[in-house]
Amino acid sequence: MSSSTIDHFEAFGLPSTIMQAVDGAGYETPSPIQAEAIPPLLAGRDLLGQAQTGTGKTAAFALPLLSKIDIQQPKPQLLVLTPTRELALQVAEAMQTYARFLPEFHILPIYGGQGMVTQLRSLRRGVHAVVGTPGRILDHLSRGTLQLDHLIAVVLDEADEMLRMGFIDDVEEILQHTPAEKQMALFSATLPAAIKRVALQHMRDPVEIKIASRTTTATAIEQRYLLVNTVHKLDALTRVLEHEEFDAMLVFVRTKTATVELAEKLEARGFASAALNGDIAQPLRERTVERLRNGQLDIVVATDVAARGLDVERISHVVNYDIPTDVEAYVHRIGRTGRAGRKGIAILFALPRERRMLRVIEQTTRQAMTPMPVPTLSAIADRRSARFLENLREVLEETLDGDTLSPYRELLNDFLQDQDIDPIDAAAALTYMAQKDRPLFAGDEPEPTFAAPPPREVREHRPKNQRRVQRPPEAGLCRYRIEVGRNDGVMPKNIVGAIANEINLNSRQIGQIQLYDDYSTVDLPDNLPAASLQHLQKVWVCQKQLRIAPVDASPPAPARRAHRADHSQQPSRPPRRSKQ
Repeated sequence: MSSSTIDHFEAFGLPSTIMQAVDGAGYETPSPIQAEAIPPLLAGRDLLGQAQTGTGKTAAFALPLLSKIDIQQPKPQLLVLTPTRELALQVAEAMQTYARFLPEFHILPIYGGQGMVTQLRSLRRGVHAVVGTPGRILDHLSRGTLQLDHLIAVVLDEADEMLRMGFIDDVEEILQHTPAEKQMALFSATLPAAIKRVALQHMRDPVEIKIASRTTTATAIEQRYLLVNTVHKLDALTRVLEHEEFDAMLVFVRTKTATVELAEKLEARGFASAALNGDIAQPLRERTVERLRNGQLDIVVATDVAARGLDVERISHVVNYDIPTDVEAYVHRIGRTGRAGRKGIAILFALPRERRMLRVIEQTTRQAMTPMPVPTLSAIADRRSARFLENLREVLEETLDGDTLSPYRELLNDFLQDQDIDPIDAAAALTYMAQKDRPLFAGDEPEPTFAAPPPREVREHRPKNQRRVQRPPEAGLCRYRIEVGRNDGVMPKNIVGAIANEINLNSRQIGQIQLYDDYSTVDLPDNLPAASLQHLQKVWVCQKQLRIAPVDASPPAPARRAHRADHSQQPSRPPRRSKQ
């Protein structure tokens, strides 16, 4: 069967334990890269895939390779290398989901900044798969705490990003520790010469696939996003629902269980909601859609599969409560609104660690999303007041000319005369009674911090003719020299990314960065552990090691590119295998 004709996951012939997880995740139709990559990987072929982030490539390699794991052997059999700890965590979480029905399956994410003791404990206990960044993987190899003798497959994810961050030599060194007879998959958005060299040297007759990105979104859809912490996600959604003027709304989550849980929570907060997922029988599904269509329901919480083919004219808003795993899913989701020339609004909820996927969606769809703050208590109160007064006007218009209000007037008139109460006070008390569960005025309670603050921007270096004298480090910071500079093509964001990633340092804790021709300076907290500074010595950026040192210390001697620093700290590298 040609991969182009595969339109259901059942057609791949994946094991039942993997298919259970696929069904549970709501997957039905493979993305293009999944349709192209899964068959050759299942067949044991090496694979060279060119595809953008957000195309669903994690499932493309994880589903077939997890099918080959021997659960009875708790040794690393699958190794996935990623450029950043954020991606390592995302891949590990996705693979854990796909392997949820594999009994006693264990996967370990390994990255800089995480406690070594925790990683060592997990490795001693036994793991079947490892996902990690090159620097920390090399650390374990040099300590002898990670054995790769039983590997059956290696995946290089976002290889061009690893090249850009200066990890490609580390990757090649890691590959020297892996068995010659192993399956290998390499995924990259672009294929520069260095990536092709790695592929030719370590792969055997790889299948090459290239997935072109043709994803676009409707221009009639206004796209927004808001950053929110997990703990405040439901409160943030509740505020959006109260603040937005919407007719009907479709809210997307990842799992079938989440549709029921979220719909019930929204119902408890006074919103007319219902769940829609693959487990719901067709008659009930049809009744739910009809209730949404005729206005008996305002909100439907759905999975991707359950919402396919759903076309209800009332849907003015689509909310991605859980960020989708690939861009195509995002496009399909928001396509439920803004149809036939109508205007639609799409709102995406993203956790702080999901900023990267947010940018991928923007780049792939070539449409920017507008940042949206979580509505404040004051804004919510203003909206409630406006709605209350509008409802009051409607009731008065409908009843003023008839006898509907007559008994109520008599009741209140007798009460006011008996109690000698001002009519305005009585109206205010009635308003309070009607709205005490949804106050019309903001109280004094403090606003929660819905999302982590954005990373502090680092000022780009000025041209030589506009240079200023560099300010002294701020209190609590120490200035360090690193042996990579403007001539190496480095930018402040490269330095921030490498340091923050390797020692788990919040980018807001990184101070001034000054670029010079052959070196740079960076201000870091003065209480950094010695182990973190020692680790940064060996970090590579733009093909050079940082070799970090305090500026008041003597700068390290220039390193010859042919030899890597700290040979005494690492095992000697085995001779490279010649190109075939």
